Amino acid sequence: MLRSLDIRDLLIIDRLELDFRSGLNVLTGETGAGKSILLDALGFVLGWRGRAEMVRPGADAGEVVAVFDLPEGHAARAVLDEAGLPVSDELILRRVNAADGRKTGYVNDRRASGEVLRALSDTLVELHGQHDDRGLLNPRGHRGLLDDFAGSGAELAAVRGAWRARRDAEAALARAREEADTLKSEEEFLRHAVTELDKLDPQPGEEAELDGRRREMQGAERVREDITRALAAVSGDGAEGMVSDAARWLDGASEGAGGRLDGALEALTRAADALSEAEQGIEAALDAMSYDPRELEAVEERLFAIRGLARKYQVLPDDLGGHAADLRGRLAALDASERGLEDLERALKDAEASFDAAAGTLSDMRRAAAERLDAAMAAELAPLKMERAVFRTVIEAGEAGPDGRDAVTFTVATNPGAPPGPLNKIASGGELSRFLLALKVCLTGGGAGMTLIFDEIDRGVGGATADAVGRRLAALSERAQVLVVTHSPQVAARGAHHWRVEKRVSDGMTLSTVVPLGGEERTDELARMLAGDIVTDEARAAARALLGA
Repeated sequence: MLRSLDIRDLLIIDRLELDFRSGLNVLTGETGAGKSILLDALGFVLGWRGRAEMVRPGADAGEVVAVFDLPEGHAARAVLDEAGLPVSDELILRRVNAADGRKTGYVNDRRASGEVLRALSDTLVELHGQHDDRGLLNPRGHRGLLDDFAGSGAELAAVRGAWRARRDAEAALARAREEADTLKSEEEFLRHAVTELDKLDPQPGEEAELDGRRREMQGAERVREDITRALAAVSGDGAEGMVSDAARWLDGASEGAGGRLDGALEALTRAADALSEAEQGIEAALDAMSYDPRELEAVEERLFAIRGLARKYQVLPDDLGGHAADLRGRLAALDASERGLEDLERALKDAEASFDAAAGTLSDMRRAAAERLDAAMAAELAPLKMERAVFRTVIEAGEAGPDGRDAVTFTVATNPGAPPGPLNKIASGGELSRFLLALKVCLTGGGAGMTLIFDEIDRGVGGATADAVGRRLAALSERAQVLVVTHSPQVAARGAHHWRVEKRVSDGMTLSTVVPLGGEERTDELARMLAGDIVTDEARAAARALLGA
């Protein structure tokens, strides 16, 4: 509910503070007094796009502050939470228009964009008038209004859930088909590559091992020549034989040497043993380093094959086994893709069937609600002197989407036999106003805590019709706060709270102000609306009669 509106230096308003209340609030005043300026100011603080120049001449900046009550569960709380703004039972909107055109908005003293203000506006205020294209006149919103009237929240949620499931199933099938097509185009390559890699079967670390073995065998010939010469040097034909001869010679001479050769003989014995051990080690090394030339050829062939495949598939030699496993996995996925596609196609059919069933249930509910709405509108239009007009809720097949398959349009035919058409193209100004009011009375949309604003919705009507308009506005105000800008005394008399908008001239400058009315002041205002500039006793009596009706 809109609790207060504070306007400073805006257009022809220097300072104005208004405290609104629940129920029906009416604003009256002579043409040009500034009633529309109040709506401009409210639209400005709510982020609506309006006049470019709003600052009062001579002022540095214009400012509007609007205070709303936010009960628990109000839709504005979700908007605030999503925007990261503080949430409380009171919402304070402030917007400043600098003289240079810059506009700055605040929500609960935090900077906020015009987009956030407009999102809040959608949960706070509904404006209805002849030139309103945000609410009832906008065909894009008619389906949502009918759903609110039908009370089809659960059915609509089911349709949206089924649509998401169908969309997800379509996306999964599309991805699977794309992947299958990609794999199919690679099938020949995959099968050849897997066969080639499986045939070679390279193992991690094998390339380094083969390279080492190849280097060892390539260098073995030169090494064996040196080792063979060494073996000859220490064997029986070399040092070992010479040591053996020397030991034999000294052994024969030792008896005549008187023990002087015993140490030398012992040393030669040790040398012979060491030479024998060296000979055995050399022979063992020669045996270990012996190789078959055909083995070198085989090692080189496998080493070059591994390195060739690594270059071909652009991986490291040690990664060839893992790459082969990846290719086998892709080949398995290709082989399984046909079966997987069949499963996904069945899942999509099931999702489509679920969506069709949910959308069909919602369509049936909408058609039943459309009949009730048309009947309710007929009952409302008769007291508004439009009993010959025909209102029809047209439901046609539309493109499938998260809200079902229906396109909904509110149409009217103002005269019998005339073709129906959209509200804003068929009805005249006065008729349109009454259609909008009747619709608002019939529809249950708007949500708790909304402020409904009707801008001269009674234009072009008077007498009993204007009284019927006033009664319906009063009935609406029992469910929501209603603000009405009106020239009709019959409508104004139904208000629970009444303000008069008037102009005054101060220091040669025209300013607009708003005066709360009560008692005789209200009677005089209604009498002025009835009689014009000269208020007669008869006009006052008629005004009292309206207030007492």
